[in-house]
Amino acid sequence: MEERVGTRPHKVNLLNRSVGAISGVRDVKAFNEAEIVLETDMGLLSIKGSELHVTKLTLEKGEVEIDGTVDSFIYTNTKEAASEKGLFGRLFR
Repeated sequence: MEERVGTRPHKVNLLNRSVGAISGVRDVKAFNEAEIVLETDMGLLSIKGSELHVTKLTLEKGEVEIDGTVDSFIYTNTKEAASEKGLFGRLFR
């Protein structure tokens, strides 16, 4: 498992699938009631669920708090995703 050097600690806390706190956040890429996409020090984090809300955002500290019903957390390494898209794009034209 690769650990990135020079990054803030990345931590995800979730209580009862409804209240969460995430640290190590660089930016909020998109959000609506069904999905929140965060750029973290560990790659893109997609949080899917229902009635999702960003209740607190402190980018200076890299912290986000959310509430709603969380169904999944999905991490995507942006460098790997770009190279896979390029490979599949060339194979399946």
